[in-house]
Amino acid sequence: MVAPILVFDSGVGGLSVLGPIRALLPGLPVIYAADNAGFPYGTKTEMEVATRTCAILGRLTERLRPALVVIACNTASTIALGAARAVLDVPIVGTVPAIKPAAEQSQTRVIGVLGTAATVRQPYVDRLSAEFASDCLVLRYGSARLVELAEAKLAGELVTAADVAPELAALLDQPGGDRMDQVVLACTHFPLLTDELAAAAPRALGFVDGGAGIARRVAHLLGPNAGGVGGGRAIFTRASPHVDALAGALKSFGLETVEIL
Repeated sequence: MVAPILVFDSGVGGLSVLGPIRALLPGLPVIYAADNAGFPYGTKTEMEVATRTCAILGRLTERLRPALVVIACNTASTIALGAARAVLDVPIVGTVPAIKPAAEQSQTRVIGVLGTAATVRQPYVDRLSAEFASDCLVLRYGSARLVELAEAKLAGELVTAADVAPELAALLDQPGGDRMDQVVLACTHFPLLTDELAAAAPRALGFVDGGAGIARRVAHLLGPNAGGVGGGRAIFTRASPHVDALAGALKSFGLETVEIL
């Protein structure tokens, strides 16, 4: 029996990472875990995020014995990836802001990083910018509202370009933002709103995320063990009407059953 991979986020943002993994490795069994009892991570302190991430992943890996863990959350990855790798005896793939590909694609040399407040303030973002975008103006904005809107959209609520427009404007209206041509979606919730963000943009913008790269990394690490018969289930840390409303979206990603940890 092929061991599953474990995909972890505070909510359903990690589905934007699961999608590319499913496309590349359709036979891979998946367990998707969402710490909705701790949602959202982007407004928490670094200590809170690190403690919850390591504790929950420790519990889940002991119980589920996954072949690999994907921390499909930029906030948790930029804060807790090193700590999780230190305490867990399983390969862990993190999610980091796609600043490198955005800089490679930028013609104007102005890029934006749109993430949570916790992510955009991390020194890790400073290091990525210095290493891969040293000749670019890198503007940042942390949005909790877009996380809420992505969750609402997957629960079946109507989300429009007008809803996301103020958050995008907060990035574009910064000095130099009028020349921005690439936007890094540095929260895994945000690619779920790409259509709405593109519709709200005052001009054509490239929206860049790391989903495809993460899928390739998973395939590389698993190697010949990346087969199987597919299938998947979702685990949440708290029961709620919102979890019930997500059932349709979860099934569209191959997550047929839901259980509470």
